[in-house]
Amino acid sequence: MKHLPKHLRPRWRYLAVELETWPDATLRRGSFQRELWFAAQNLYGDVGSADADLTVLGFTFDECVAETIVRARRGHVDDARAALACIDAVDDHPVGVRVRGVSGTVRACSERYLHGRTGISEERDVVFENESRTAVVRNLLLDVSGPDGFTGATQLDFE
Repeated sequence: MKHLPKHLRPRWRYLAVELETWPDATLRRGSFQRELWFAAQNLYGDVGSADADLTVLGFTFDECVAETIVRARRGHVDDARAALACIDAVDDHPVGVRVRGVSGTVRACSERYLHGRTGISEERDVVFENESRTAVVRNLLLDVSGPDGFTGATQLDFE
């Protein structure tokens, strides 16, 4: 079977995506892929989501932050961004989704936009709401552990 000529092959755009979650969560590629497909299907229907053909390529998760590349057909980058914006949880863990950038090749996308967040986290005891609590500190962000889960804070909240 012959390959299609270059002018007939599908053209792709690659979105560098960052997901941020609470310290006790774990994210997996398959779960994120499923949430992305559901979001696209709910937003554009079966035909629209199939036309955009959103696929998760690679997935790394380390210390509350996941990085991945999402492949979309050229001309459907705005659709992919909208579908990503609809994702608020993966495996019942709340997530924040951010598109760092868009590129025409996987290599350029990876080199330009990924591996940029190498913050080291540490645990620290803090006083929050007049009680001593444990907090996970990443860069200038603090996730304070409480009876109802985690609360996000910054260094300015403790000064």
